[in-house]
Amino acid sequence: MTNVVEGFSTELAEIVKSAGPAVVRVEGRRRLPASGIVWSEGGIVVTAHHVVERDEGLSVGLGEDQKADAELVGRDPTTDLAVLRVEGIELSPAASAGLDDLSVGHLVLALGRPGRTVQATLGITSALGTSWRTAAGGSIDRYLQTDVVMYPGFSGGPLVDAKGKVLGLNTSALRGVSLTIPSLTVDRVVESILSHGRVQRGYLGVGVQPVNLPEALAEELGQETGLILISVEPDTPAEAGGLTLGDTLLSVHGEPVRRLDDLLSMLSADLVGEEVIVRILRGGDVREQKVTVGERQ
Repeated sequence: MTNVVEGFSTELAEIVKSAGPAVVRVEGRRRLPASGIVWSEGGIVVTAHHVVERDEGLSVGLGEDQKADAELVGRDPTTDLAVLRVEGIELSPAASAGLDDLSVGHLVLALGRPGRTVQATLGITSALGTSWRTAAGGSIDRYLQTDVVMYPGFSGGPLVDAKGKVLGLNTSALRGVSLTIPSLTVDRVVESILSHGRVQRGYLGVGVQPVNLPEALAEELGQETGLILISVEPDTPAEAGGLTLGDTLLSVHGEPVRRLDDLLSMLSADLVGEEVIVRILRGGDVREQKVTVGERQ
C-alpha cells in the first residue's frame, strides 16, 4: 500500500509536470537567466521587470533545443512586470487562478526554469492581505507572501496551488521577501501593456503632504486630514485647473483624499482625459475646481 508520504510526493511531482510547460527560461541579463510564464495565446510571456536588463537581444527557451528570440512589448517597473512576445516555438499558456480559495497555511509551489529543466520549491502561504502599493507607486491587488526559497533565477516564475494553477508571479525585488504578484494584477498590467505599450496612470502634477483639517471642517466632512499642495508643476493638469500652492485637497472625483495612497489609487487609467471635480480648502473656504486628469509618462 502506498504510504501517505509517497502519495503526497507523487502528487507534488504531478503538479510540477502539469504546470511546467508554461514555465520558460528568460535570457535578458548578463548573469544567470531568469524565469517567465507563458501567459496567453500568441506567444505572450510575462516575467519580472528587474531581470530584463536590456530591451533587445532577448530570448526565451524551454528545453535544450527549444529557444526563440523574444520582443519586449513593454514593462511596468512599478509592479516589477515585463511583457514579451515570442514566435518560433510552440508555447502552452498557463491556467491561472484567483486568491479567493487561498488561505494562510495553504501549501504552494514556486517554479522556475533558469536552466534547461523546470525546478521547484515547496512552501506555505505565510501572509495574505488586501491591496497595497509598491515603493514605486504600483498598485498590487492583494498582498501575498510565502516562505518559499527564491533560488537564483526563480524571479519571474509562477507560484502554483495544489491544483497546479498559477496564483501569480514570484519576485524578490519588491520588499526583500518572497512576494507574489497576484494573477489579477498580472492580467491588468499585461492587458494595458498589450493595448498601450505601457500602464496608463492618471496625473495631476502636484506635490502633497497630509495635513490636519480644522476641527469644525473635519467633523462636517467626516475626515480628519487632507493633502496640502506643497508644489504645483508648470504646464500640468493641476495648474491648468487652477490649483495653487497651499490649497488643501479634500476630495477628487467625489472620493475623499486623506493620504497620498488615496490620491494615487483614484488616479486610475480610466480617468485619463476625464474632467473631474476637485474639492479644495483655500483661505478657509471650501471650493470646487474642474481638472482634466493627464497621463503620467
